Amino acid sequence: MRRFGKPPRPDIRYTARPGAYAILPRNGKLLLTWQEEPKPEMQLPGGGIDPGESPLQALHREVFEETGWRIAAPRRLGSFRRFVYMPEYDLWADKICIIYHARPVRPLSAPSEPGHTAFFADPETAARHVGNPGDRHFVRALFRLA
Repeated sequence: MRRFGKPPRPDIRYTARPGAYAILPRNGKLLLTWQEEPKPEMQLPGGGIDPGESPLQALHREVFEETGWRIAAPRRLGSFRRFVYMPEYDLWADKICIIYHARPVRPLSAPSEPGHTAFFADPETAARHVGNPGDRHFVRALFRLA
């Protein structure tokens, strides 16, 4: 599996943290989320897969929590891993990130996840500014951006 970011440190024990994330195009823009904590960051909507949950169940749940939107027709694009410290969980994580392409259908509410704001941006902006190099890679690849 392709890795993005820094290599794992040999002095740290990492916990596997699988997650599902979505690239959500609508009318030439991407539905994204802005997360305030632990640092302000533009992100693809998505997050951790809970025990007993499938990646697709997690994807629908996380996108709804972070954006308030329902999605349809998810299609897996690929996956990558990155080794990071997650201060909100006080956890060193081996994040296995599964990336999907899906269609945002309609907004049903404001985001229920504290500190998240849903917004739309053009693919070029997302490809430059989403919070990690793996997500940026998949946005660039989907939209054939340099």
